Amino acid sequence: MSFRPLHDRVVVRRVGSDEKTAGGIIIPDTAQEKPSEGEVVSVGSGARAEDGSITPMDVKAGDRVLFGKWSGTEVTIDGEELLIMKESDIMGVIEGKKAAKKKAA
Repeated sequence: MSFRPLHDRVVVRRVGSDEKTAGGIIIPDTAQEKPSEGEVVSVGSGARAEDGSITPMDVKAGDRVLFGKWSGTEVTIDGEELLIMKESDIMGVIEGKKAAKKKAA
């Protein structure tokens, strides 16, 4: 199945978080904070202005983004947990090289 968000909505896949602290303590799933970084999967066509014109989106599929802790609505599509949020909920795009996972010391 394919899903295309409408207007100024964005579909984001959360980037996995570390399951261990720097000191080596394993954090159970129930105690872990959900990461506020993700990868844009799909974007809508853009916001519609009052005059009917469409404002294009600033993000595109494949962008790494940061978003607020409580942003978006969690949905499951084809067994994958995704977030649907407005573009205005996204705080910024991580540019440069792909966001690398932190290595435990």
